[in-house]
Amino acid sequence: MQQDSGSAREALVGLIPADLDDDAVLDRRARGVWSALCEPGDGDAGTLVAAVGAAEALRLVIADDARAVAAVVDGDPGRTREALDRWRPRLQPGAVAAAFDTARRAGVRLVVPGDDVWPTRVDDLGAHAPLCLWVRGAMPGRVGAAVAIVGARAATSYGEHVAMELAADLAGDGIRIISGAAYGIDGAAHRAALAAGGATDALLAGGVDRAYPSGHEDLLRRVARTGAVMSEVACGAAPTKWRFLARNRLIAAMADATVVVEAGWRSGSLNTAGHAAALGRALGAVPGPVTSPSSAGCHRLLRDYDARCITSAADVRELLGATEEVLPGAEDWVDEMTALRDALSTRVWRAVDDVARRCGQSIGDVERGLGLLLLEGRAQHGPGGWRLIAARR
Repeated sequence: MQQDSGSAREALVGLIPADLDDDAVLDRRARGVWSALCEPGDGDAGTLVAAVGAAEALRLVIADDARAVAAVVDGDPGRTREALDRWRPRLQPGAVAAAFDTARRAGVRLVVPGDDVWPTRVDDLGAHAPLCLWVRGAMPGRVGAAVAIVGARAATSYGEHVAMELAADLAGDGIRIISGAAYGIDGAAHRAALAAGGATDALLAGGVDRAYPSGHEDLLRRVARTGAVMSEVACGAAPTKWRFLARNRLIAAMADATVVVEAGWRSGSLNTAGHAAALGRALGAVPGPVTSPSSAGCHRLLRDYDARCITSAADVRELLGATEEVLPGAEDWVDEMTALRDALSTRVWRAVDDVARRCGQSIGDVERGLGLLLLEGRAQHGPGGWRLIAARR
């Protein structure tokens, strides 16, 4: 496998910016190759790449010198030999080239650490962080608040309803929704975020060139228009049970908080929750009927793992650090704010001038009050105007 900058640049045409220097091109090509060599979250690969860089790490693998690799990472030669034996069978130039070609035809981009659009939250995974990401759509980069909404594939109507309510409310406020594009809760969260005009990202367990599940092909296309469809495995890679579990760590890492809406006792969503807890991310769970097996996992999180009880989007905002404290300068606005809240609806969007007529205040005063309500998480702004967020019970 050639490692000169010329062949690397040719292999990556259309996948990376054209104005990169030779070292950057070699690094990107090596990271793309690594995404085909190792399984997601391979700590041995992450440690080696962190020690010497992706290109040099790949050269050492090609040389197949276990002692040299062990010396670089200060590791056990036996374990290093096992790692090389995992990676080298996939060191097939034809297969790697085919993965790059598939990505190019699918309009996929290769994003690596250090890029402006790299989601730096995943760096908290340390040696288990992705070596690169294959991306369809508008890569978000260093975004503001993001919430992962996950749950059972075999969701109940209750679970899908709650997921959609949470996602729409949060996305309407500019909070990014992260999920895994599966049937059930994931799909409901993505669809609701899109319907609210917000941004949502999907993390896949297989290559981003293929829609999985196939029934969500149109949904993933819609996600890619305003958000991103991402994977750490090369195009053409099939989703496997292990890759789903590994993918869950990325969902947790990319979000400030993870909310499990519905999950069975041994649901894969609990795996995502475990990663969130291990990373120190906020964790919430939606309660359900005590007789419902679909909510048993959520009750387990609430009872045994100190998850916060989530009953509304306001609860999620609290997970993100929002407070109910009175804002400075609001003390003299108590009566006016009551009138303003009365002029808003929790169901119907109303324009500022309509609100002003209803509460008998000037447009300037209404705009000031609406701004305070928005900051307090009590009002929501969207294309149709403003509406009140229902108080939690």
